[in-house]
Amino acid sequence: MPTIIAGPCVIESMECLEEVAQELVRLNEKYGIDIIFKSSFDKANRTSIHSYRGPGLEKGMQMLADIKEKYGLRILTDIHESYQANPAGEVADVLQIPAFLCRQTDLLVAAARTGRIVNIKKAQFLSGLDMEFPVQKVRESGNDNVWLTERGNIYGYNNLAVDFRNIADMHHFTDTVIMDCTHSVQRPGAAGGKTGGNREFVPAMALAAKAFGANGFFFEVHPDPESALSDGPNMLYLTDLDRVISTLIDA
Repeated sequence: MPTIIAGPCVIESMECLEEVAQELVRLNEKYGIDIIFKSSFDKANRTSIHSYRGPGLEKGMQMLADIKEKYGLRILTDIHESYQANPAGEVADVLQIPAFLCRQTDLLVAAARTGRIVNIKKAQFLSGLDMEFPVQKVRESGNDNVWLTERGNIYGYNNLAVDFRNIADMHHFTDTVIMDCTHSVQRPGAAGGKTGGNREFVPAMALAAKAFGANGFFFEVHPDPESALSDGPNMLYLTDLDRVISTLIDA
């Protein structure tokens, strides 16, 4: 079965986290899979300084710990600075390195030393083959549990394009290559100080990635993306996740 990662872009409230967690538990039981719950305690790379970032490290990790304990879900969250690795790693099963930071040596080494799985998102300015060196930094820091994630490349202004050959290339360096099906449909900075996106292409992104050998799939989901505090235009409606997973498994 594929690795599935899903959850709201940023922690907004406990109520939102619980609504998503309940649906992921239902889907786990329905499909016999193990969906990893994802949400961020801080979005340090928002377009505008006025954009919502999240509850912060201490409160955010406590909220994720509560979700983990109550619902039995594995947790993924991203870190932006080295000091966040240890406290995040006390709760999260997977530490994610944001795409813009995938070459930050100290961040990769700190994540590696927690012993948690390290999921490195490929930068929008790198090729799949370039990811050999971020993987090397983690492994030479004593951690062989490395995943890589494709999320598209910069294509002119305010747009991304996905070269699906990157998936096959990244399989040279790790067994687990994930397709970020929602961030890959972003329109960076294209919404007047916010990131735009086209969620209608998300299911096709997943299917195309599977054809090229992806064995993990990342979906940001929200009960009401139109009112989400981050990445609303590219997030899936929570109610659509069941159909997308079903199609992906049956393909």
